[in-house]
Amino acid sequence: MESFAIEPVLTGIVTAGIRISGVMVFAPFLGSESVAMPVKAGFTLTLTALLYPACRMAPMSFHSGAWAGVAVSELIIGMLLGFGLQLALDAVQFAGQLTGLQMGFSLVNVMDPQTQVDTPVLAIFYQLIALLIFLQLNVHRWLLRGLAASFAYVPPGSARLHFDLTADLLRSAAGIWLAGLEIAAPLVVATMMTDVALGFLGKASPQLPVLFLGLSIKSTLSLVVLIGTLALWPGWLEPRFAAALSLGERWLHLAR
Repeated sequence: MESFAIEPVLTGIVTAGIRISGVMVFAPFLGSESVAMPVKAGFTLTLTALLYPACRMAPMSFHSGAWAGVAVSELIIGMLLGFGLQLALDAVQFAGQLTGLQMGFSLVNVMDPQTQVDTPVLAIFYQLIALLIFLQLNVHRWLLRGLAASFAYVPPGSARLHFDLTADLLRSAAGIWLAGLEIAAPLVVATMMTDVALGFLGKASPQLPVLFLGLSIKSTLSLVVLIGTLALWPGWLEPRFAAALSLGERWLHLAR
C-alpha cells in the first residue's frame, strides 16, 4: 500500500498561507487596522484552504535556510500584490492632506480608522470615499483573482528578488505625488485664484478684514468644488485601480 506523504501537503499549505498573509498586510480594506485580527486570520485560513490546490512548489531542498528564503519571498510577493493598490489609496490621501492645507482644515486631526493614526480630517474623508469606490467597483475581487493566478504565474519557491524589482517599486511609489496632485488640482487652483482675488481686494480696500473673510470664502468655495468633482472620481479611479493591478502583475514578472 502506497504511503501518504504529508510533507508536500504541509509545504503547500504553509507557503500559500504566507503569501495570502502578505496580501492581508498591505491590501486596501482587507489590511485595514479596523478589521479585527480574528476576522483577518479566519479569512486567511479560508483563502488558504480554497487556493491550496493551485499551489505547486518549485523543486527545492527542504533545509532550514531554504525554508527561510521561501517564507521571506512568499511574504514579499503577497505584499507586492496588495501594495500596488495601496499606492492608489495613498495618492488619494495625499490629495486630501494637500487640499486640507489649502482650505484651512489641516489643524483638524481625527483618528484614521484604517491606520489608527491621527490624520487630517479631509485626508480621511478622501480616503473613505476612495475606499467606497474601491468596493463598489469590485476591485477587491480583481485582487483575489490576481492572487489565485499568482500561484500558477510564480509558483512558491521560484520567486527571485532583483534590483530591477526594487527600482520599479521606488518609481511607482514616486507616482503618489503626481496622482495626488491630479486629484487635488481643482481645489488647489480654486483656492489659489481665491487668494489672488483676495490679495487684490485687500490692496484696493485695506480696511476690509480680508484675513477673516478669506477663511470662510475659501472653505465655502472649496466645498462647492469638492462636491462638483466627486462625481468624476469613479471614472478617474477605475483606470488607476486597473493600472495598480497591472503594476502588481509586472512586479510578479520581475520576480520570476
